[in-house]
Amino acid sequence: MAPSKTNRGNFFEDFRLGQVIHHATPRTLTEGDVAVYASLYGARFAVASSDTFARAIGYPRAPIDDLLVFHTVFGKTVPDISLNAVANLGYADCRFLAAVYPGDTLSARSEVIGLKENSNRETGVVWVRSAGLNQDGATVLEYVRWVMVRKRDRAAPAPETVVPDLPERVGTDALGLAVPPVARADYDVELAGSPFLWADYETGERIDHADGVTIEDAEHQIATRLYQNTARVHFNQHTEGAGRFGHRLVYGGVVISLARALSFNGLANAFHIAAINGGRHVAPCFAGNTVYAWSEVLEKAELPHRADLGALRVRLVALKNRPAAEFPYKAGSGTYEDGVVLDLDAWILLPR
Repeated sequence: MAPSKTNRGNFFEDFRLGQVIHHATPRTLTEGDVAVYASLYGARFAVASSDTFARAIGYPRAPIDDLLVFHTVFGKTVPDISLNAVANLGYADCRFLAAVYPGDTLSARSEVIGLKENSNRETGVVWVRSAGLNQDGATVLEYVRWVMVRKRDRAAPAPETVVPDLPERVGTDALGLAVPPVARADYDVELAGSPFLWADYETGERIDHADGVTIEDAEHQIATRLYQNTARVHFNQHTEGAGRFGHRLVYGGVVISLARALSFNGLANAFHIAAINGGRHVAPCFAGNTVYAWSEVLEKAELPHRADLGALRVRLVALKNRPAAEFPYKAGSGTYEDGVVLDLDAWILLPR
């Protein structure tokens, strides 16, 4: 029998420690992609919205939104890493290393850095370190994620368990590498939408981002297609309607981008996500859910190599169908109140 010409995705037993996967289909990001992304989420951060504003502070033109870069690279990895995933469990050690502009072409590769079969022998957890590279071969983004993947054969032998040791947070010396020197005197806070800069925030401060956005089926599927993410759980109601949830799942990156866009109301000058220290999709989202968000400043840091920028380590929490005014999150307890769908720990940069 001739081998199948269709890609059914990798199952847990197909992965091996140290395996390097070069993912298919490089993607040239265009101004059209930027416009579609803006129409889906409505992010208003001035540096990524305006060539004129970006040039005034030192960029050659407006860079592509950090999360559009992240989702594009992530989407490349799905057919090989998570097509047969039960759940995307988390992120760590994510660093944005170079700015990306319209016309740049992104490709992706991943290395398997950890494997652990679950006790039910029906699934296992796979850890990968993925990198996004531009047309010149420069790494623009690097991150670790781990996913729970189905086994093809329950009786397949388990691999040796290797759980990678991941840092609690990205070090401050690795922040700001994607940002040119910022001309602080030309950073117009009125045009940016807020007078509050790095010095105006305090550790422990919590910010209710106030607004909410309802997710529509068409919008979350368009967003996921934009990234060429092929995971069937986001698209195929015929199969997923009969599954555990009875609905197509909203890609977790949609929730991340919505929460980031909402965070403009309170963090308008946080124009760059420098790193994602860790993240977890706490609960699923579906079409019809309304997403709210709030942030807590976990840490405030000067950058040893940058006098023009300061860093805030924030916990960005997204909720569904529950306004954020009560800040529902049980810090340190390991549990979450009803409605919490995303817990993202990130470094963001603001002018000083």
